[in-house]
Amino acid sequence: MTGERGPRRHLLLRGARVVDPAAGEDRVRDLRVLDGTIREEAPPGAPPPEVLDLAGKVVAPAFLDPHVHFREPGDGRSETVASGLAAAARGGYAAVFAMANTDPPNDRPGITEAMLRSARASGSPVRLCPVAAATVGLAGREVADLAAQKAAGALAVSDDGRPVEDDAVMEAVLARARDIDLPVFSHCETPSLHPGGAANAGEPARRLGLRGIPPESEARMVRRDLALAERLRTPVHLCHLSTAESVEAVRRAKGRGVPATAEAAPHHLLLLDEDLLRTLPGGEADPHLKMNPPLRAAADREAVVAGLLDGTLDCIATDHAPHPASSKRACGFAAAAFGVIGLENAFAVLHDRLVATGRMPLRVLLERMGAGAARVARVPAPSLAPGSPAAAVVLDLEARVPLRAETFASLSRNCPFDGEVLRGRVAGLLLGDRWLPGGGGL
Repeated sequence: MTGERGPRRHLLLRGARVVDPAAGEDRVRDLRVLDGTIREEAPPGAPPPEVLDLAGKVVAPAFLDPHVHFREPGDGRSETVASGLAAAARGGYAAVFAMANTDPPNDRPGITEAMLRSARASGSPVRLCPVAAATVGLAGREVADLAAQKAAGALAVSDDGRPVEDDAVMEAVLARARDIDLPVFSHCETPSLHPGGAANAGEPARRLGLRGIPPESEARMVRRDLALAERLRTPVHLCHLSTAESVEAVRRAKGRGVPATAEAAPHHLLLLDEDLLRTLPGGEADPHLKMNPPLRAAADREAVVAGLLDGTLDCIATDHAPHPASSKRACGFAAAAFGVIGLENAFAVLHDRLVATGRMPLRVLLERMGAGAARVARVPAPSLAPGSPAAAVVLDLEARVPLRAETFASLSRNCPFDGEVLRGRVAGLLLGDRWLPGGGGL
C-alpha cells in the first residue's frame, strides 16, 4: 500500500568506547539506534534490538571530507560517483565534498544535478555534496553563476586543481559567494613561479633531476587570499596547506580575527620530499608520491602537524585524487598526473603514524576528521547525542592491517601507503539504520 512503512530496525551497539570530541565524551557505554535515529531508551512497541558486540572498539561521529575529486562526468576509468561514495563509506565518511574539476567542469547547474542523480542511483547512504566551479570553465576569468548552482544543490565554490590567479576575479568570487552564503575553497598556488615543476624545490628534486615547486608558490597565494578575506570581511577556506610559511600566515591572520579556515591532507602530515629518494627499480621516484602541492621538507611537515594540533588548521581533507595506472606509474614521475587517493586509508595511516606514536590525541584526530571539517563546510556535524540522525564510525584501534590498494572500492590504485602494515582501521560505518563494513569488515 502507498505510504506503508517498512520494517523498523532497532540496533544496539554494545560495550564500545564512545568518543565524541564535540560533546567532550569519552566513556564506555551502549549506543541505541531506532529507525535511523540515536535514542536514549527504546520506546514501548519497539522491536527487539539487533545487538552488535563492540567491546574493545571505539564508536565516534562519522567523518566528513571537504575535499575529494571524483571523475564523473569525464573519466569513469579513474572514479565514478558510485565508486567514490563506496570508497568514502569504507573510510568512515558520512559526507564528501566533490570538487568541480570534472570533464566538463561543474560550472553549470546541469552538472551539479547530474552528479546528485548519480549519487541517488548509487544507493549509497553517504552524502555527496557538489562543489561548484568558481569561474566559468575553471579558467579564472569570469565568475560562474553561483546562485544557480546553489539552487541546483551545490554546497561550496572552488576552482580547486587551479588557483583563481586574478585578484579582482577572486574578490568577485568571494563577494558573490558571501551574498548567497556559500563557502569558498581556495587552491593556493602561483603557477608562474614554477613552470613544469614536479616536486618540492629542494635537494631530493635536484638529485632526481626534477623541476622544483618552491614553498613561496603556495605561501604567496595564501597571503593574497587572507588579505582579501580581511579586507572584505568574507570567509575563505584554504585547501591542502603544506608549508611552514602558510601555516604561520594563517595563525597570524586568525589572531587578527580574519575569517579564514584551512585544511591539511594526510600525505602532507606524514610524508616528506625525502621519500622521493625511495626509488622504484630503474632509479626513478615513485609517481604515487607526486601530488600538488608537493611533499615538502621536514620543517614544513612539522609545522603542518603543529598547526593541526593547535587548531590553526581546522580539519583534515584527503584531497582524494584518483588516476589510472596509465597516468601514474606507467608514464614516469615527471609526466605523471598530480594526486593520490586517500578516502579508504586516511584514518588508518593517521592513527598509525600520529596517534599510536603519541604525537596526537585520538580526540584531536577525530575532531579534525569530523566536527572540524563540518564547520569548514558549514554543514551539521555528525553527533552521537540522542535525537541525532545516526552517523557513527566504528574503529578498531588495535588491528594491524596490511594496506592493499587492489582491494579498495575506488577504481584507482594510486595510494602512496600501499603495502604498509598499519595499526588501526575503520571497522564499519552506521548511517541511518544501515550498517556498512569498513575496509576488511568488522
